[in-house]
Amino acid sequence: MKPCTVCLHLITAIACQVALPVAAQQPLGWVSQIDGLVVYQSSADLDQGGDFSATRSFLRATGLYNFDSETSLGFSLSYGQIDYDFSAAGNQPWNDIRDIRISVPLRFQAGQRTSVFISPQVRWDYQSGAELSDGRTYGVFAGIAWSVSESLTIGPALGAFTQLEDSGVEVFPALLVDWDINDRWNLNTGSGIGATRGPGLTLSYAMNGDFSLSLSARSEKIRFRLDDSGLAPNGIGEDQSIPVVASLNYTPNPGLSVTVFAGAEFDGRLTLEDETSTEISRQSYDTAPLVGLAFRLRF
Repeated sequence: MKPCTVCLHLITAIACQVALPVAAQQPLGWVSQIDGLVVYQSSADLDQGGDFSATRSFLRATGLYNFDSETSLGFSLSYGQIDYDFSAAGNQPWNDIRDIRISVPLRFQAGQRTSVFISPQVRWDYQSGAELSDGRTYGVFAGIAWSVSESLTIGPALGAFTQLEDSGVEVFPALLVDWDINDRWNLNTGSGIGATRGPGLTLSYAMNGDFSLSLSARSEKIRFRLDDSGLAPNGIGEDQSIPVVASLNYTPNPGLSVTVFAGAEFDGRLTLEDETSTEISRQSYDTAPLVGLAFRLRF
């Protein structure tokens, strides 16, 4: 089993794609949500020659049924794409990557102040031209959270996922936090889209009823199956970095949220493995500026 990287993508959130339990604030019955984002990472030099840029897009639809204020069950389906553009003809390990995810989050109460959530998931991460089934992984993210006070919810979580190389299961712990420091400041490992496995951290400041500012950081890692041509036929690619992002969020009503953000990816590394999971190359890339736009629509 490979060592775990505690991951989160810049832009938003937890692997199970559900927030810390706050069902008391939700209406009973069905609640639907659509999320989307587009991110552009500008050119970054590679230490083995040339440079690359990337455009990420992601769209997710979620239906959640609230049975009561303590229990909910949902279904989430998402599709993402990362378009890589490498400048050097001899250093193009992959191009277009697809990301499909299905999750079934369940939350229920286990006491007056204790909530439990479980989210089984299936993911397909693969290069365009590769077989869909060759990029499949699956697992579960689960946790328990205690409402310590009206302003603080905290608890442990654990994720366990298979790996593309079929060499075992990746297990990682997580700490979930939702802390209203005061009326304007909040620290959380909240929910979002486009995330990889594991939680990160966001500090946000409410400017007024409609606008808020936030600063997010995480360690991001995505692994995907490659096609049967190129530098590593049927191999595995990996893109790993530490994005740090500042965001401006506009929420004119409870059903709509629009976010613009900018930041940079630090300590970037691209790894290429053959179909037996033997590493062929590992190259670092320079700090890469990025900008993006995200939205969330609830109805």
